[in-house]
Amino acid sequence: MIATLLFAVFIITMLLGVPIGASLGLAGAAAIALANRDTSWFGLLAVPQNFYAGLGKYPLLAIPMFVLVGSIFDRSGVAQRLVNFAIALVGRGPGMLPLVAICVAMFLGGISGSGPANAAAVGAVMIAAMNRAGYPASYSASVVGAAAATDILIPPSVAFIVYSVLVPGASVPALFAAGMIPGVLAGIALIVPAVWLARKHGMGALEASLPRPPLLKSFIEALWGLAAPVLILGGMRMGWFTPTEAAVVAVFYGLFVGMFVYLTMTVRDLFPILKESGELSAVILLVVSLAGIFAFSLSTLGVIDPITNAIVNSGLGEYGVLALLILMLITVGMFLDGVSIFLIFVPLLWPIVQHYHWDPVWFGVLLTLKVALGQFTPPLAVNLMVSCRIANVRMEETVRWVGPMLLAMGLVMVAVIIWPELALWLPRVLGY
Repeated sequence: MIATLLFAVFIITMLLGVPIGASLGLAGAAAIALANRDTSWFGLLAVPQNFYAGLGKYPLLAIPMFVLVGSIFDRSGVAQRLVNFAIALVGRGPGMLPLVAICVAMFLGGISGSGPANAAAVGAVMIAAMNRAGYPASYSASVVGAAAATDILIPPSVAFIVYSVLVPGASVPALFAAGMIPGVLAGIALIVPAVWLARKHGMGALEASLPRPPLLKSFIEALWGLAAPVLILGGMRMGWFTPTEAAVVAVFYGLFVGMFVYLTMTVRDLFPILKESGELSAVILLVVSLAGIFAFSLSTLGVIDPITNAIVNSGLGEYGVLALLILMLITVGMFLDGVSIFLIFVPLLWPIVQHYHWDPVWFGVLLTLKVALGQFTPPLAVNLMVSCRIANVRMEETVRWVGPMLLAMGLVMVAVIIWPELALWLPRVLGY
């Protein structure tokens, strides 16, 4: 009865257009109230307690900082200089600008942990450049939206931080290291259909006629941006600072580059940057805190065990259950954002992970790959929303281009399932 109420309130409120965080909080609070109706209303104190407990975790401090880093590097002109350097390296020609967009998005993934922030930074530069070269706006938006999805795999990653808070035995450094190889493979996989589609449909006819930036000059200009991931990831590896402290270091590094090196930012620019990143961070953290109430309801009201037993005893076997979970999450990913998927499903899936003795770090990478796919899977694809807004196209126009890219990244997910060492080798070598 209570379990039915929990999911019914959540689904109904979400279908009515209530924000996902509020739906989670209302459903959890309603279930707690019903469970305590015959005893004491003091049981409702679990609502504010779990609201705070969901938020009061040290690793979550990194989220607003990494979101802020994305905004700072967007405004400072780092993305433009990285694009110029990449074009100088690979040259001009059909399919080269999409390749550059994916490579730059992967590189920015080593600076900012937010997919939408990455899509905004890369899209602001690349979509206009691709339009000038003769690429359709819908194709440009698709490439940028898909490329930005690698951001949550390549460290630092907001998704990995949220996952580490929810799962014991999966540290942030281990998850960061585990996401590196699958993230790079996902980017390489996206390059293949992006370049193939461009050449098959004769896109970029004007690209070869556009000037190619001088290599040495563009390298010198991009050097400060190229050094950022080295500072962030190298500092964490050397033990100079924790992942949370690394986010703060990245903020001050970005401010220094923008205000004193490139001279593209002033003190007056800080207010819109702080406002933008503050709003996005508040949304993420509010969903996290409200999901704490929902997770408490799941764990204490006897909801998880029946679901776990039903799945485990379904007769599908280990890989059958894994395929079922992936199919379910792919479907859910079309409608929910990544953080919400983690917060809703990780508490439900964790007993299954324990039953089959799956490595929590490997499962975290697999789940994050699924979330990355969801970030550019219509109808609700946060990265595509950003890139489509920049390109001024409707999301429906991107479907024909997004399909092959989803297939390419899906093959990387299959590879990680078949060969878990793709995710687990680097953390083991680094001693995590």
